[in-house]
Amino acid sequence: MSTAPTARVSLPEALLLASVFLIAACGLAYELAAGALASYLLGDSVLQFSTVIGAYLFALGIGSYLSRFVERQLVAQFLRIELLVAVVGGLLPMGLFAAHSLLPSGSEGVFRVLLYALVLLVGSLVGLEIPLVMRILKTRSGGERASLRELVSQVLTFDYLGALLVALAFPLLLVPHLGLVRTGLFFGLLNWAVALWALWMFRHELRALHAHALACAAALALLMLAWGGAERLTQWAEQRFYGEPIVLQQSSPYQRVVVTQGRTGVKLYLNGNLQFHERDEYRYHEALVHPALAAHGAPRRVLVLGGGDGLAVREILRYPEVQEVVLVELDEHITRLAQGPVLAPLNHDALRHPKVKVIHADAYAWLETQPGQSFDVVIADFPDPSNHALAKLYSTSFYQRVLEHLNASGFLVVQSTSPLVARHSFWTVVDTLEAVGLQTTPYHANVPSFGEWGFVLAGHRGWRAPQTLPAGLRFLTPQTLPLMMSFPPDMDRVEGGVNRLSDPVLVQHFLREWGSVH
Repeated sequence: MSTAPTARVSLPEALLLASVFLIAACGLAYELAAGALASYLLGDSVLQFSTVIGAYLFALGIGSYLSRFVERQLVAQFLRIELLVAVVGGLLPMGLFAAHSLLPSGSEGVFRVLLYALVLLVGSLVGLEIPLVMRILKTRSGGERASLRELVSQVLTFDYLGALLVALAFPLLLVPHLGLVRTGLFFGLLNWAVALWALWMFRHELRALHAHALACAAALALLMLAWGGAERLTQWAEQRFYGEPIVLQQSSPYQRVVVTQGRTGVKLYLNGNLQFHERDEYRYHEALVHPALAAHGAPRRVLVLGGGDGLAVREILRYPEVQEVVLVELDEHITRLAQGPVLAPLNHDALRHPKVKVIHADAYAWLETQPGQSFDVVIADFPDPSNHALAKLYSTSFYQRVLEHLNASGFLVVQSTSPLVARHSFWTVVDTLEAVGLQTTPYHANVPSFGEWGFVLAGHRGWRAPQTLPAGLRFLTPQTLPLMMSFPPDMDRVEGGVNRLSDPVLVQHFLREWGSVH
């Protein structure tokens, strides 16, 4: 009984298939870097990633179509394209950072054009690579390969494996350790390594070997020069962006964290958005914490969702009757920073207090896994709902989960953006809380760094102004506290709608209202 011969994979073929793995990894990395950078500089991560991914996939199609016109010197063309991808893709994050810093204020449109032009260019080049590899493999097989189906399946298998690896490594390993700029350069060097391999493996077939070798050397020199200057350029770009001396800058798997310290004090930024300013943060955090805790009367257990900087916890610890404070913060980088030399003096080293328990988890998921936990006060101190991922933390589904952990006499407090700038957004939070059966008490405070800022206090019972507040407060008094519940006509209630997971109207309101300001 005879069997059909099995085609053996030669060393050049095996290396070509390995190059597909690297090409796919690098291509996806450039796409992720562009999306992350656009989110960091332009905001609204869902919109930025969606449009960048869409433009990149479209460009892959363009590149695949253009590959049909490449008929001669396939290896030489592959090598040239690989070097172009290495340089353009590797320098993409650095170039966009520099361009954003150099462009004058109000040039977002110009920056967007540059962003998508680079995404389309890199995507088209990557789209050219895979068809060329397949055609080179076809010529190298000498007719021994069983079928085109086998060739395509092998190439696509390595393609998807490379994409899977980089999708996992990019947010968890590479960006936190290398930063966004050097991550781009790292993948540029991988593309360069593929080009160098092609140069060596097919050196006898290349007509202009010395010219190709010189191009490889020039590309390596450019990438290594950029690698050496990456830290300096990042500092320069962020220095221009923030305008004050930067004392800390780091990337976590979730966000870019920057701390500045100027003449007026420390500022914390997440993804370019100001979180607090030392000179007036006490106004925000006193308004966030004390209306609920002082009115409760006897708070024993307090849950803080978000607020990893420890400033809200500092205010909670003013109440000696509080026995436990549970802080649920997604990003460990923030709580580590809160315990470090820059922020610990501001929060009075609150996160090291024996009453405080710090948990690193997604608040939405954590609430579902704690069926026996109940609290007298829950404080939701999340970033503004600028995208769908954050808007879920302001949804009916989230508030229903909070209710399962709120005692019958307890209060929930939600920071709720500006009722002056984002009036519909603010009252949407109120509508959403009332939709799950809570009584609400909206209020606002003037925080100079943010302007008029809003909060919503909610519970199963109505709120009554407390007669006393803890000693040592710098902003709130029992006399001025009730005034915060009064809204002038330009901030008074409007119909916002209910924010649901299936219908996140809050994001639409927020982007429209804050977008009109910039």
